[in-house]
Amino acid sequence: MTRRILVLNGPNLNLLGTREPEIYGSATLADVDDLCREEARRHGLEATCRQTNHEGGLVDALHEARSAGDVVGVVLNAGAYTHTSVALLDAVKAVRLPVVEVHLSNPHAREPFRHRSYLSPVAEAVVAGAGVDGYRWAVELLATRYGG
Repeated sequence: MTRRILVLNGPNLNLLGTREPEIYGSATLADVDDLCREEARRHGLEATCRQTNHEGGLVDALHEARSAGDVVGVVLNAGAYTHTSVALLDAVKAVRLPVVEVHLSNPHAREPFRHRSYLSPVAEAVVAGAGVDGYRWAVELLATRYGG
């Protein structure tokens, strides 16, 4: 069984490339998925990429990753749910998989409500403000720490 990394994207990330490119850049979600798959392959892993606009879909995907048995870690960009979702916090704690929280922009340089993350206290690491390269670094971190 090939070991893999789950790349999980939350609400509105399906609009990457067209949604506020001055904040989020011009890369599309397909570009991000390709980048993550390429980086995972470089480390002998696979990347499974999913996006949902629904909080429960993110929770379900985390639960599925736990029971799959082949997931070494999760790259999670929960979008706005980062700042609101106790359910996601509880799911990350419950699945006991290493999670790297990713943000394309730097939430601390934005509106005050974005300064708080419910996920950061239980994340293995946080990558923020690096654009799509943040995904590459998150995959690399998980692959080097847990993929070998």
